[in-house]
Amino acid sequence: MADGTAAALDHVVVNVLRGMDGAAAIFAALGFQLTPLGRHSLGSINHLMMTPGGYLELVGVPTEGKQRQEVLDSPFGLNGLVLKSDDADATYARLGAAGLAPSPPVAFSRPVEIDGQVLDARFRTVRVPAARFPAGRVYFCEHLTPELVWRPEWLTHPNGFVRLDRIEVTSGEPRADAAAYAAAAGVNTGLTEDGAATVALADDFAIDVVPGDRPRFATLGLSFDGLDAIAARAAATPGADWTGPGSDGTATLAIPSLDLTLACRSLR
Repeated sequence: MADGTAAALDHVVVNVLRGMDGAAAIFAALGFQLTPLGRHSLGSINHLMMTPGGYLELVGVPTEGKQRQEVLDSPFGLNGLVLKSDDADATYARLGAAGLAPSPPVAFSRPVEIDGQVLDARFRTVRVPAARFPAGRVYFCEHLTPELVWRPEWLTHPNGFVRLDRIEVTSGEPRADAAAYAAAAGVNTGLTEDGAATVALADDFAIDVVPGDRPRFATLGLSFDGLDAIAARAAATPGADWTGPGSDGTATLAIPSLDLTLACRSLR
């Protein structure tokens, strides 16, 4: 974003609060490869499911010790949409000029063990007020040490997970909310006749804002190298409900205990 180009997806967040062990077990059973448990300096914990592009993050708080209030105050389930920043200071200035009232950049870190050596993965984030995006948290992340996050050994998943495609956002005012997402991302919106709107990010990840009874991040779209592996694992995983695929080739994977719905499609 430092050069004024449109934003790309960095990652999407599922908030599991104090239920990290159970959430991680479900995703591992479904065939996602999780990174080792991370402990942020701010008082949160996480596991990542990496792709060469954007990634999926489980975030929560430890059962004891320092606990990140921002995570505790955030809704359970799918609740964070994070865009890339090449320069947090430039992003902060751009968002301010766009009238989005961002908070100043915040720096934090988490230790990562690589080949027996413990190193600090470091980040800077810029957030916008929750009132601007009532469906869930929207913020930008600058990776100061991307080589500690995008590791080759974490990019392959037994279930064939390849990439994140889209997030469906329900809204009482979809066009207005889509305009806010577009302003944050530095892109244009595409409008449809039924009142929905799509914001396409630089990496083809789509934010689909659709009419709904309340603002929320409703569904996350994932792509796989075929659906057989994820379907079989879903059938064998308690608490995972698999439906489809339908005529459009998309299957639905619901995980009620995490208030999470995934739309799964095959790239083949």
